[in-house]
Amino acid sequence: MNDPCVEHFVQYLEGEKNASEHTISNYLIDIRQYCDIVWGEDAPSPYNWKEADRFSARKFLVFFQKLELAPTTTGRKLSALRSFYKFLLREEYVELNPFSGLSLPKKGSYLPQILSISEIGKLLDAPAKYAEMQETKNPKIRLWREYMVARDVAILELLYSTGMRINELAKLPEESIDLLSGVARVRGKGKKERLCPLGSPATRALMKNLELRENVWVLEGRRDARSPVFLNKNGGQITPRSIERMMKKYVLFCGLNAELTPHSLRHSFATHLLDAGADLRSVQELLGHASLSTTQIYTHISVERLKEVYQLAHPRA
Repeated sequence: MNDPCVEHFVQYLEGEKNASEHTISNYLIDIRQYCDIVWGEDAPSPYNWKEADRFSARKFLVFFQKLELAPTTTGRKLSALRSFYKFLLREEYVELNPFSGLSLPKKGSYLPQILSISEIGKLLDAPAKYAEMQETKNPKIRLWREYMVARDVAILELLYSTGMRINELAKLPEESIDLLSGVARVRGKGKKERLCPLGSPATRALMKNLELRENVWVLEGRRDARSPVFLNKNGGQITPRSIERMMKKYVLFCGLNAELTPHSLRHSFATHLLDAGADLRSVQELLGHASLSTTQIYTHISVERLKEVYQLAHPRA
């Protein structure tokens, strides 16, 4: 956006808040939507931020409520604009924050989708079984599919073994992976780094992915100095969107819940750790959550599963 206030805000996010590219991109999307709603899509920048009032803020809220978005999504957008106007107020671009008195929508009792341990096994077996159904005599295609199976298994193993976010995994550089020690150094939200232990199956899957990746490079006749850990069909770095499509394909192939996403593996990682007796603080560190309250959602999942077992097993439930 060609607006000096927005550009100054981006500099503030990068310099003072140390925000990631993903976070800044989301802020810009929310600010762009606010401008379209308040001033119209054809309104030229720079915008007159001073003329926006509480009615403008309410108009923004009502717009997304009519779309029936999840309260968490609407709440995030309101928080983004509140932070933006708080910055404008601090820098004396405006005289009031129209979002300061606006209540966030109440969150429902949402519990994230998780997979059972047996469903995790089905999902991890899916890439090889799916590939068996795609026969070809072309040696180049066969070599690529062999790598694709190894890549997809490694991605799924890594998501479940570490609880990484999908963006963290897609951007993971090879030098951040220590296969000998069995750890990966991950850069998460706010550019904060954390160490993620790798389980033995994830380590083996990563080794196979890297081994077969080299075969693909030989086939293509090129090798970059800094190769992505996971290649796409063009030899570049795989994107989060491609990972989402890949998992959706295997979820449907296995006959699992179609609503499952790569983030469901992160939810499953945390829930299975707590079910096995891991303490909440350790799970918080592994997930990279800034607040313990964010991690506590997984304790509710565990309680709900205990209730299900109780209802099925107890004679007087």
